[in-house]
Amino acid sequence: MKIKLIQPKMSLRPMDSEFKRLMSPSLSLLVLAALTPKEHSIIIEDENANLLNLEDSPDLVGITVNIDTSNRGYQIAEYYRKKKVPVILGGIHVSANPEEALQFADSVCIGEAENVWLDILSDVSLGQLKPKYYSTKIADPSKIPIPRWSLTPSGKYLYTNIIVASRGCPFNRPIANVLEEIKQLKTKHVMFIDDNLIGDIGWTRAFLEEIKPLGLKWNAAVSANILNHLDVLDQMQESGCQSLFIGFESINEQSIRSVQKFQNKRENYERLIHELHKRGIMVNASLVFGFDHDSPQVFQNTLDWLVKNKVETMTAHILTPYPGTILYERFFSEGRIVDFDLSHYNTANVVFSPKQMSQKELLEGYLWIYKEFYSFKNIFKRIPDHPKQKVPYLLFSLIYRKFGKLISKIASFGFMSSVGRLARKLSYHIE
Repeated sequence: MKIKLIQPKMSLRPMDSEFKRLMSPSLSLLVLAALTPKEHSIIIEDENANLLNLEDSPDLVGITVNIDTSNRGYQIAEYYRKKKVPVILGGIHVSANPEEALQFADSVCIGEAENVWLDILSDVSLGQLKPKYYSTKIADPSKIPIPRWSLTPSGKYLYTNIIVASRGCPFNRPIANVLEEIKQLKTKHVMFIDDNLIGDIGWTRAFLEEIKPLGLKWNAAVSANILNHLDVLDQMQESGCQSLFIGFESINEQSIRSVQKFQNKRENYERLIHELHKRGIMVNASLVFGFDHDSPQVFQNTLDWLVKNKVETMTAHILTPYPGTILYERFFSEGRIVDFDLSHYNTANVVFSPKQMSQKELLEGYLWIYKEFYSFKNIFKRIPDHPKQKVPYLLFSLIYRKFGKLISKIASFGFMSSVGRLARKLSYHIE
């Protein structure tokens, strides 16, 4: 059979440049391609990297759908269905809203596609594609193959050095499998894109011991609970960790409690930042604005706190009630959902009515804190004390944030992989 997997174009946030779409390819599609038996031919088309070829008629089209790409994904699905090409949809949004997605496709995959992919292919070959495929278990981490990187277009992505070490929390892959994937990437700089690299702290300890001799530089995301495991922070430092993405959510104590993160406290955040900086590890703080306890003052308070604690980078989000979640149902029942365009559900648009500020104040505050945090004034106020951090911090802040449009222009000439290689080389050689 001829199989085509599609990644629809993602929507950009107001502060994003075009190169945001070209950060990295879809690992989930590359893994499905690796699971596909050799007797089938398979291609992957990423609309973020190239125009889609809509003139073909494969035997099966699979489209991965997130909430902000759902409108475009449904358009593509309907186009192929008009040509009598079977279409199956999958992804987080489809799993949460399968009945909606099924209106636009012949079939939907609910849950992780790896568990049912071979069944889907078998049914398609027999002309017996089912309307729904249920994957109720986390995919066996030991059976997740190395992504089929050969299917990615050359020179299109900034990063192709990304690895998922776990599947869900805390279902970790065998350490030997992850080490083999690192080896095959042929790079000394790795980005682990797990939601939480310390979901199984025992596994993390063992893994960090194994990668120490490799001489890597790496980044990852962890929960704030890492503060309870200072020995693991020592291991991270010794094994080449450069920065950690941490979901602080908010510095407003009432907002933290409202999302049931009772272990997260502002004073603990400051202790954690201190422990990371002491070890030469940079902090990427993930923050959410728009909780019911947030007033317009939350933006200035947060900026002051970030600058005072010399947090190197920040990723901000507007609270977004995703369809299919308890938060969405509550806001909907309260009449607070004001925007039903799913392409706006990307944590950069206000799709609900906040309690303590207007929609305009929330959006303007969100844009304001990005602008102020990455202003030259505040970039220089936050220069790290640790000598190991100074150069990489300035490179990231000034090049990636202030000159993103320049990188986009470079990417438009097909040199994105060169930019990525340069970034990795600089990152590796900076002590």
